[in-house]
Amino acid sequence: MILPLVEQNIPVVSLPDWRDPEKRKDLVEIIGAALEDYGFFAVANHGIPDALQKRAYEVSRELFHQPTSVKAAYNDPARKGQRGFTGFGTEHAKDSQAPDLKEFWQVGRPDVPDTHPVHQPYGPNVWPKEVPTFGPTLAELYKHLERLGGILLEAAALHLGEPASRFREMTKDSDTIIRVLYYPPVPANAPPNAVRSAAHEDINLITLLSAATAGGLELLRRDGTWMPVQTDFDTIVVDAGDMLQNVTNGLYKSTTHRVVNPTDSSTERFSMPCFVHARREVDLTPLASCVERSGGEKKYESITAGDFLDRRLREIGLG
Repeated sequence: MILPLVEQNIPVVSLPDWRDPEKRKDLVEIIGAALEDYGFFAVANHGIPDALQKRAYEVSRELFHQPTSVKAAYNDPARKGQRGFTGFGTEHAKDSQAPDLKEFWQVGRPDVPDTHPVHQPYGPNVWPKEVPTFGPTLAELYKHLERLGGILLEAAALHLGEPASRFREMTKDSDTIIRVLYYPPVPANAPPNAVRSAAHEDINLITLLSAATAGGLELLRRDGTWMPVQTDFDTIVVDAGDMLQNVTNGLYKSTTHRVVNPTDSSTERFSMPCFVHARREVDLTPLASCVERSGGEKKYESITAGDFLDRRLREIGLG
């Protein structure tokens, strides 16, 4: 069952407004202000077919319900969780040692050859032969999500007075990832402090949060309270990650979020965030215009996206 979006202080934009010159200015203002104030917003009428998203969950359910031994054959620690399968309890939040109660499968750029430079750090995509429709379905979903992410990054740049291509260009041929997450029923022997996903911020530029099959996602408001969020297929929640926060000198806020354990521990949950990444060589030094807009002091480090990612993977137990 997919629940409706919990609209509590979440700005919502309608994507068709992007194509209307008279409405685009308002859409840009709403997105930019939301990233400054909240770090997240929602997109309605985004154009990704409901049938495609439902099919993605069907093939993912088939995949994760395979025996553990089958899934484990697609795990390679050298890939640092960036391709193929990562087992239950492997990852943890940066500031938590308790394992997250989840397993996942990550899909990198599917529209280039396996020999493309984007696949050099972690290898090409891994596709499960037991579920032959998984690869084509996720590749199609990837195409739609990447297109949407590019538009939203253009809006984010325009709000700052930057060229529209400023952030979108950073993602050209980048290792944007779809992470297919499976949260199985909570085991009786789970560590006392373990939750499905402990409080954390995303690493990347922006994240597109497609509909999940059950509740549990909570975003941290600026007043320190947690807000439950669940979206239907016709709405996607977008949050800013640490890379966007870094390059904008903190003007755009990276959003802390978590997935709490269900009241009924026997229930399972699937979700599919799309992590929009910058290319490894992209310089994330705060933009001069953003430094000026935020008081004239550089508050964040000079670092490449590749070094930023490598460091965070180590911090969360995947490096």
